[in-house]
Amino acid sequence: MKKLLLLTFATLIFISCGNKTENKTMAMNTEESTETLVKENIYQFKVTDLYGEEFDFSSLKGKKILIVNTASECGLTPQYKDLEAIYEKYKDKNFVIVGFPANNFGSQEPGSDKEIAQFCQKNYGVTFPMMAKSSVKGKDMNEVYQFLTQKSKNGLQDSEVEWNFQKYLINEKGELIKVLSPRVLPTDKEIVGWINS
Repeated sequence: MKKLLLLTFATLIFISCGNKTENKTMAMNTEESTETLVKENIYQFKVTDLYGEEFDFSSLKGKKILIVNTASECGLTPQYKDLEAIYEKYKDKNFVIVGFPANNFGSQEPGSDKEIAQFCQKNYGVTFPMMAKSSVKGKDMNEVYQFLTQKSKNGLQDSEVEWNFQKYLINEKGELIKVLSPRVLPTDKEIVGWINS
């Protein structure tokens, strides 16, 4: 009888310890998966604009943001006209466009920041924020585009900038929600519908 009681007691202790270990493992796994799911947002970034001034993305909290990489000598450059048109139409409705001039595709943005600013103003009357020329692809990719193109940072998807005028849509919480091809026009119903939603 004593042996049976000791055996039962030992079994209970073993089961109890086993459950604690299992619970601890489950808790650790839950913590790990929570950490992996934490995604960044656009508000952490400060960059320099075309005029050498600091541009803080946290100043855009509560707005829908369309980010686009631009070039002055591209077949898609006339999209500046549509970008400016939708910016003018919706800028008072919590919407902003942020342009990132880049020379990554066919060397189609060869100018300096000053030359790009003059080109945008003279040819398209651009008034939406334009950042300093930087890289949106490769080893020297700027940190905003690292966020936009890496799922580990944006929590949505990995993507590659295909060409000039690729578009990234950011919601009012600073989260990436959509990546659109360079050929999707700024006035496309998908973009306008999103702005109005």
